[in-house]
Amino acid sequence: MGLLNVFNRQKKEAADLGGKLLVDIHSHLLPGIDDGAPTMDHTIGMLRKFEELGYQKLILTPHIMSGVYDNTSEIILNKLEEVRAVSRDLGLKLVLEASGEYYFDETLFERIRNKDLLPFHGNHLLFEFSFRNQPSQVEELVFQLQSAGYQPILAHFERYIYFHSSIEVAKSLRERGCFIQVNLNSFTGHYGPEVKTQAIRLLKAGLIDILGSDCHRIQHLESIERSLKEPLFHQILELQVKNSLFL
Repeated sequence: MGLLNVFNRQKKEAADLGGKLLVDIHSHLLPGIDDGAPTMDHTIGMLRKFEELGYQKLILTPHIMSGVYDNTSEIILNKLEEVRAVSRDLGLKLVLEASGEYYFDETLFERIRNKDLLPFHGNHLLFEFSFRNQPSQVEELVFQLQSAGYQPILAHFERYIYFHSSIEVAKSLRERGCFIQVNLNSFTGHYGPEVKTQAIRLLKAGLIDILGSDCHRIQHLESIERSLKEPLFHQILELQVKNSLFL
């Protein structure tokens, strides 16, 4: 196979990612407000790569974590407008929106009561747990979000090591109406073999509602791009996930 054919094949494989998923609902591209893009230059580099991969829309979701990343809706939306302006000036075509990735700590119930939340696509809300300590009151959290009119989405379920012995919690949460989001790079082995194994368990059990990049830096996208030729990724992209609902 000639070099031109190899290049064209790689471009087609890359385009298939965005062609299947269309929308990424989990990324950390707003510059300087969490552990994602440190500068606007980093943001733009990642936006260009998303566009190369065929995505049409991104929901930018910086961390919201009391005492660590005290991002307010105002801070997030102001940063979004800055990024949109630069993106337009550079001729990028991506549709950009913003929400947050809400850490489940003692303040989240209060935020729900006060409607101090920034959902996307009407009422969808991304939340995450501690990676070290298994949370309590998970069912109550899902119930409170739903009662307040939100559609809860649990971020990167496969990365919580205390759930690695089973996928029953994912089943239970989905039965209660919570969506399960899995990171694409979990299938590349980026987070380690145990996380990859759990991601594959969820894939085989049909428990993945949404695939996300959880992109913090351009290397995350490059890792995904390199893996597109792997048979596993072809299975992943055949999933009937909900990403396209957010167009």
